[in-house]
Amino acid sequence: MNDVVNADSGPMTEVDAVVIGSGFAGLYSIHKLRNELGLDVQAFDDAADVGGTWFWNQYPGARSDTEVNAYCYSFDKDLFHEWKWSERYPRQHEIRAYLQHVADRYDLRRSIRFNTRVQSVTWDEPNSRWIVDADGEKYAAQFVVEAVGLLSATKVPHFAGQEKFKGEIYHTARWPHEDVDLAGKRVGVIGTGSSGTQVIGEIAPRVGEMTVFQRTPQWVVPAKHRPISPGLLERIEQDYEGYWHDVLYSVTAFGFEESDVAAESVSEEERIAAFEKQYEQGGGFQYMFAAFNDVATSRIANAAATEVIARKIRETVKDPVTANLLIPSDLYAKRPLCCDGYYEVYNQDNVQLVDVQHNPIVEFTENGIRTEDGHEYELDVIVLATGFDAVSGNQLKIQHTGRNGVSLHDAWKHRPRTHLGLMSHGFPNLYMIYGPMGPFTNQPPLHEAQVDWVAGTIQYVRDHDLGSIEAGAEAEEAWIAESDEQAAGTLFAVTNSWINGSNIPGKPIINMFFMGGSAAYMDKMQHEVDTDYQENFVLGSPVPA
Repeated sequence: MNDVVNADSGPMTEVDAVVIGSGFAGLYSIHKLRNELGLDVQAFDDAADVGGTWFWNQYPGARSDTEVNAYCYSFDKDLFHEWKWSERYPRQHEIRAYLQHVADRYDLRRSIRFNTRVQSVTWDEPNSRWIVDADGEKYAAQFVVEAVGLLSATKVPHFAGQEKFKGEIYHTARWPHEDVDLAGKRVGVIGTGSSGTQVIGEIAPRVGEMTVFQRTPQWVVPAKHRPISPGLLERIEQDYEGYWHDVLYSVTAFGFEESDVAAESVSEEERIAAFEKQYEQGGGFQYMFAAFNDVATSRIANAAATEVIARKIRETVKDPVTANLLIPSDLYAKRPLCCDGYYEVYNQDNVQLVDVQHNPIVEFTENGIRTEDGHEYELDVIVLATGFDAVSGNQLKIQHTGRNGVSLHDAWKHRPRTHLGLMSHGFPNLYMIYGPMGPFTNQPPLHEAQVDWVAGTIQYVRDHDLGSIEAGAEAEEAWIAESDEQAAGTLFAVTNSWINGSNIPGKPIINMFFMGGSAAYMDKMQHEVDTDYQENFVLGSPVPA
């Protein structure tokens, strides 16, 4: 790391690469680029420590909804062997402890500046460098890797009168790190997505009263939390390379056996029986992808899946009016949720459900929340479980200025544009791990695969003294067209959720993912390597001495 002076930009520090973020993708990026490629790397995170989304999301009940045998790193077998997970779906504190352990094991913290936000990145064309402004301090780097998180940009709504409320307001994604005492208090929860269902299930037994403000009900199946199956991790180690190859060269990369049977190919009785069995085994992603292979594409399969969940809701929730309010009217084509005991909560005498789709929240008052019918719900604490500006939200928090002074905000005005979900035309040497139009899969295994691909392109550019690599405009168009065509064949395309941006007012409602599956995505990345990046990328000129 060298201090240099630039006549136009003032004092700055010269490094080979800047990494933004220190979650799963960010930590591995630092390790790969610094420890394996030998680059001079500076990383930044606006959090106080490593963890990414698992640093911020420590609300009560926060835990992974992906089984831990595929929600971890694979690059080091010794790490996999030595770290002992306690549960099938680990809680937030255990995942964060794991990431802290990784940071310590590979000495990553010395390359990270915490409590620091990257404000802007500006392309310096003559020198093939990015000028990075990190809270006023300038860095010059040939490469920038943004590992800013798919579900990290917090969606914090503002309600009329919010400043009047005399109680406490917390957002699940910015929960205080100190203990929050909810015992005996009147608590209102706004939102019933993944975070909402988890926090509701966790705190309902200990609060005095709970009021759930539900706009859109969700299809929720049990998680069936339990210790890791005996011998599972040991069996993985026996064929370690083979296991991780199978994970990456599957459809979803979740590490369980995906069904190759279409629900439409069997009788109605067999469909219902299969979903009943999967429901009892637990797991949201398993329920969507392990029972049959067409739940996300076939309305017949989808209807059978929701029929079972709807019946379970009616069997579980004693009050039929409440049960009906909890049953969605839309398709099972959002993030598949799993949470133990969620529907049982509504049998508690201290819990009430408010339908704010038909009786909207009008304002916050000094004492609580008032709805359109004039009723005021008196509360001590309000929990906002209102989700995220997903996929592109964190990229657009940073002011990017690429070639010819074009901003990323302008380039993405009508929709995010990338090739492979990794690079955007006009922004050379800028990588977005799990950026828009990236694979619709489990993230940690694909994080590693993407970072490995990024490292390969960096090595290629440096070995050939090219200066830069940039997604071609035609390649970007083709990637968007292919991704859109795939998405149009799924039910996600006709269901409103953060998957298509419809949860953010004013955000373009468009496909945000490559839905061809993990294996196909791996092949796409490998094709670029095999063709020396000649087909779909613009390779720049040598860096001046």
